[in-house]
Amino acid sequence: MFWQRLCIFGFALALAATAQAARPQVWVPAWIASPAPDRRDGPPEAPLQFDNQTVRQDMRLGTSAQALRFRISNELGDAPLVLGGASARIAGESAAALPVLFDGRAEVVVPAGAALLSDPVALSAPAFAEVSLNLYYPQPARPAVRRTPLRVAEGDTQVGDDVPLSYRQNTVSAVLALRERKPVVVVALGDSITEGATATRGANGDWPALLALRLQQACPDHAVVLNAGISGNKVMDAGRSHSALARLDRDVLALPGVDHVVVFEGINDIRHGGAPDFKPGRNAADMMLGYRQIAARLQQHGIRAIGATLTPFGQSERYEPVAAATRRTLNDFIRSTDTFSALIDFDAAIRDPANPESLPAEITRDHLHPNDQGYVRMANSIDLSLFGCRAR
Repeated sequence: MFWQRLCIFGFALALAATAQAARPQVWVPAWIASPAPDRRDGPPEAPLQFDNQTVRQDMRLGTSAQALRFRISNELGDAPLVLGGASARIAGESAAALPVLFDGRAEVVVPAGAALLSDPVALSAPAFAEVSLNLYYPQPARPAVRRTPLRVAEGDTQVGDDVPLSYRQNTVSAVLALRERKPVVVVALGDSITEGATATRGANGDWPALLALRLQQACPDHAVVLNAGISGNKVMDAGRSHSALARLDRDVLALPGVDHVVVFEGINDIRHGGAPDFKPGRNAADMMLGYRQIAARLQQHGIRAIGATLTPFGQSERYEPVAAATRRTLNDFIRSTDTFSALIDFDAAIRDPANPESLPAEITRDHLHPNDQGYVRMANSIDLSLFGCRAR
């Protein structure tokens, strides 16, 4: 009987080892940038676009990777996007850049309204390494992904560090990483305050990036935080980008393995429209409808919706009492409602104690957007246990 049990135990161990060896690897998002309509930068007679130029984009990976894939988006483009070649390397490494192919092709056309995912590229990297992706555009191209820091050089070339940074739209909407196990995936859905429009350019100083660093330090390799912020974005209405309601499927639900979404936008909805008409902003009832719709749709996909309170904007260009009262009403709603599964109270974290309708002068340059110091305060205010990280 003893030997029979021992054989059964040994067989079970062999089965377990086989199952461990056969465990499937997973592709998870390691970096994202939300598609946004072409801003039509430049005058009509000389539109700002890429033409016979190579664009290098450096992206910090939010998780470790055994291989990478790149998602090229023309989803909001109005013409086919011609890509003449691409290559990638891990920044700081001496190895030559590897080709990025699409079904084995170096040259590819991305149809208008579509996105293409590259073949796997054999680049491994630890979390927070930077990947440098070079994209060559042989013909005029009008990219339709939100602005990011880029380096642009003439012709088909490898773009060096000596090329200065510019802040422009490009076509990369995601980098996927191959991992042995899935991390907790967090998406920050927001506007310019989430995008980090007023952080030091190229320094990864936005609050989602700083939150990612805190999580990595406290719970290594546990979570990846993705930034789905777009400057000027609104919950309900289209402006310079599609509303949060309109882009939720493309920018969040289409990503693999999302667990949590931090919903932090609404300031652009509730403020008046500015000169010359000063059109009133959305009221609280409209905004609550939008928040409930976003939360319900996330929950239908098994994603936890976390509400974040709206930060003060007193003394800013479009401040007025009606919008200020709407902000307070919405913050009361976000703090007390069961619409969201959890709360991040950014308002309490960064408002001026002596003047709660405003940001402290030392953490803002325009009374609306935080500066680097303000973003640090935002990130440090977040309870890491919301994402299953309980540091010892």
